[in-house]
Amino acid sequence: MKSVILSSVLPMAVVVSTTAGMAEKTFAAERDKKFFQSVKGEWVGPGEIVAGKYKGTKFTCNFTGSTPDGKIGMSIDGGCRVGMFAQQMSATIQHKGREGYKGSFMGGAAGSGLDIIGGNVVSANKIVFTINRNQLRGVMQALVPNDNSMTVTVAVRVDQQLVPVIGMKLKRVDTLEVGSIAPN
Repeated sequence: MKSVILSSVLPMAVVVSTTAGMAEKTFAAERDKKFFQSVKGEWVGPGEIVAGKYKGTKFTCNFTGSTPDGKIGMSIDGGCRVGMFAQQMSATIQHKGREGYKGSFMGGAAGSGLDIIGGNVVSANKIVFTINRNQLRGVMQALVPNDNSMTVTVAVRVDQQLVPVIGMKLKRVDTLEVGSIAPN
């Protein structure tokens, strides 16, 4: 009798748990897509180096955010200026299946930047990525509290503590509609 009950209940339990897992992944994928869509467009604003050798250095940035066709992720391209000096900046992040999010900031660790080795979309308006270059470990966080502003913070790990080193406050300067109502 016990085996009859198990043989009829076990397949239902597997179906229910599989369906619940798929629903959770679908919800997460939709939340991630919503965040990346919110970053699309033109952004400008000030930033500052808040720790380290160049602490107190202020700069201004211009970025264009985009999303890859048919994939979950984003690219941000543009540059920042300090006085008459300009520096190209870019970041590319894509979801790579079971590997999670992977990408690069400023050409990755093989170039002059950092590798993005993991992370997740925390909510529809916040994302946190793990960054890495040799012994340097840290996080890059983007917060989009509304359709027209974004805050980006880069922090590095120093003695088991995350220390913010770069902060930017960006404003949207395009007319891109990012609401949830689809055009007719």
